[in-house]
Parts: sequence; structure tokens; C-alpha cells
Amino acid sequence: RKEYVDLYVNYVFNESVQKPFQDFMQGFLRGCPAKSWKIFLPVELQVILQGHTTVDWHLLEKNVIYKQYKKSDQTTKDFWTVFHKLSEEKKKMFLAFLTGSDRIPAYQLECFRFTIADPQGKNPDELLPFASTCALIFFLPR
Repeated sequence: RKEYVDLYVNYVFNESVQKPFQDFMQGFLRGCPAKSWKIFLPVELQVILQGHTTVDWHLLEKNVIYKQYKKSDQTTKDFWTVFHKLSEEKKKMFLAFLTGSDRIPAYQLECFRFTIADPQGKNPDELLPFASTCALIFFLPR
């Protein structure tokens, strides 16, 4: 029985998926040649492919660029006060709203920057916050 179970498990997990896996690997290596990623440790490769799964939110705040705002403006102070009270899930939702992904891209967290800008509408009460995901700009009405 043990030999039967071993052979069956080997077939299900190895032999039956060998052709589809080879096809997948061939396509993957066409887009991401092995020479390029063999230099990475598995944990580094995971970060490159997935992005950072944890974020230092205070470092994110520290790296923000302000346009038409100052860090000391009441609007930005209020924003960060509310932001830091959010749950981790809600903070990641904000990150997805800002960037299109709930993760920071693979480069170092210290280098990730986004901009908070004033959309300078005639009536700020009629504006909602919005983001330019390509430029990483969060437009925050006063």
C-alpha cells in the first residue's frame, strides 16, 4: 500500500503537471531570463515579484513631497492624524488607491515617495480627494 500511495502522490504532484509546468517555465523564462534573477536570494526574488508586504507608515509619511502644501499645514496634519488611526487593511487600501497596488514596489522602502498636492479648486468643499496613480500624486483638497 505504501508503494501504491507513493507512486500515486508522485504521479499527481509531479508527473501529471510536468508538461504544463514546462510550458509555464518556458514562457516565464522568455519574459524573465534566468540569468537576470539567479543573483537573488529567494526572499529577495519574492520582494521583486510581489513587492513589500509590510510598510513602515511613519517612513512613508516622512518621505512625502508636498506641493502647494507644507508639512505644517493643518490639512496635512489632519490627514496624517486620521491616516495613522486607520487599520492596517485601510492603510493598504489607501496605498492601492494611490498606486494601484496595496504593496510598495520592490525597490527600497526608503526610496518610495509620493506627493500630496492641493488641486486648487475654486470651491474645495465640492472636491473629493483623488489620485494620479501614474505620477503618485494624492490630491487633497483643503
